[in-house]
Amino acid sequence: MTLYNIPPSPKVLIFDIDSTLYTCPQYAHEQIDSQVRHFADINSMSHDEARRMVSDFRKKWAQEHSGQKISLGNLLKNFGISIETSIEWRKKLFNPADYLKEDRELIRALTCLTSKYAVICVTNNPVEPARKTLEVIGISHLIPDIIGLDTLFLSKPAKEIFDCAIETVSRRHGKNFTYSDCISIGDRYDIDLKLPLELGMGAIKIDSVSEIYGMFGNIL
Repeated sequence: MTLYNIPPSPKVLIFDIDSTLYTCPQYAHEQIDSQVRHFADINSMSHDEARRMVSDFRKKWAQEHSGQKISLGNLLKNFGISIETSIEWRKKLFNPADYLKEDRELIRALTCLTSKYAVICVTNNPVEPARKTLEVIGISHLIPDIIGLDTLFLSKPAKEIFDCAIETVSRRHGKNFTYSDCISIGDRYDIDLKLPLELGMGAIKIDSVSEIYGMFGNIL
């Protein structure tokens, strides 16, 4: 876990979902690889050829953008796959229940966190599979709002996504939250944390879901 610019009195926690609220490398890989395989199938190329295309594009992107990473949704746009198409793929190509299960320690931790903070999820998956993920791991009832790929048809990092998250959680709680009230929590610095930090939020990089178990009372 790495902490960045934690505000003295945070009020809102903005959680990424995948590889943040669960740790399952197999599922994280399958979400990406299933889309790459599908791209290969509809373009009559081998799966390995498509994987090389994606890998080569990521390397080129990083070289041209000071080592930064690019989300798969934004990457596929460069291959002619719209965000709308990515959304439909993500709804049908993988199922969280095949890989994940209820996490009682996470339920306990999120129950504590939601007793003190407003909590919302921001994900590069569509809302439907994201909600299914929260249901499988057992915390859906604790997080009423999800900003997903199909909310604004944008992929993180995008300022509009985080603005939407703050507006949504402000409406729900009858407050007027600002960037300085928020902490963005995720597993990828370039995708989940870099922009929020530039906007004036705090940030926490998560390496394993187990780091969230002791977050209440220890970090926050």
